[in-house]
Amino acid sequence: MNRLLLLLCTLCLALPLHAADALPGDSVYQLPVTLTDQAGHPAPLAARRGQPQLVSMFYASCTMVCPMIIETMKATRHAAGDPAALRLLAVSFDPARDSVARLADYAGRHQLDPRWWTLARAEPGDVRPLAALLGVQYRQLPDGDFNHSSVLLLLDADGRVVARSTIIGRTDPEFVAAVRRLAGGRP
Repeated sequence: MNRLLLLLCTLCLALPLHAADALPGDSVYQLPVTLTDQAGHPAPLAARRGQPQLVSMFYASCTMVCPMIIETMKATRHAAGDPAALRLLAVSFDPARDSVARLADYAGRHQLDPRWWTLARAEPGDVRPLAALLGVQYRQLPDGDFNHSSVLLLLDADGRVVARSTIIGRTDPEFVAAVRRLAGGRP
């Protein structure tokens, strides 16, 4: 009887995970990156699975475009009816300067509610692959600032890109509609 029980346990452990647990092949969560949030908590990118995400990249010392990216993310969430299911993630592409403390300060100055918002940093070697996956281009200038593209991505609960917008400084009606369809919210 013990041998049978041992055999059954071994077979159960050897079986692949249930298909519902497997990530889709086009999920950004396939990238094995750890993000550390503004509170200092590290977690794999895939830990964000389960809720729709509005995602972008920025750097905290930017004084022009990045604050507009953050404000556009805020405005998009609000225009979509402030859906409770939607989370907002902004990942720094300047981990050398964007420490946990700097991200926390930035979140406070921009009044980013931690119930919805995560500002995060990745290890330096993980930033470029993440940016490439998200379609964000950047390069550091000699003065330490960055030239970068600006994109907002809407991810479904499994980390698949559902919608994309390059409109910054105002809401993109089509993108807002996609957020509303995916995450709910009031019209």
